[in-house]
Amino acid sequence: MTDLVLASSSPRRRDLLARIGVAPARVHAPAIDETPHAGELPRRYALRLAEEKARAVPRAAGEAVLAGDTTIALGRRILAPAESEDVQRDLLRLLSGRRHHALSAVCVIAPDGIARTRLADTIVAFKPLSPAEIDAYVACGEGLGKAGGYAIQGRAEAFVRFLAGSHSGVIGLPLFETRALLATAGVALG
Repeated sequence: MTDLVLASSSPRRRDLLARIGVAPARVHAPAIDETPHAGELPRRYALRLAEEKARAVPRAAGEAVLAGDTTIALGRRILAPAESEDVQRDLLRLLSGRRHHALSAVCVIAPDGIARTRLADTIVAFKPLSPAEIDAYVACGEGLGKAGGYAIQGRAEAFVRFLAGSHSGVIGLPLFETRALLATAGVALG
């Protein structure tokens, strides 16, 4: 069977792959510029980043590479990851009481060099958040560095009043789409 290279340093993506019985042969974190292009829409942005990450990782003969990107979008606006507590507070205020899209793109480059991508578009609606709830969530530290400033697999799940789509995609890797791409690339699934 085909060996898999995971183009990500995210422990969440490794955990998600384990849920479908896949363990990467190796992990290699890509270094790419994640700045959105002028006028780039969120769906295209997520797909582009997933493919660029996959192409940035060296692949030996017989290996497949998997990369993903999760982008949080409010309308046509791409929300940057929360790189500071102030940014995280701003993001949570924006998302409070509103629906947003968690766009989770995955790209698999098969041993034959063909890149295939899929996108899971999940609609997430947060309840209205009080300033005290935002402060408490920021203080717990789990959303720092995350797209949209939250981690749905943690305390932020209690803020979700509605979700339609891929829960695993919001965490970081849409398993239905990932499984299909890996099977096409010849990677053994558990």
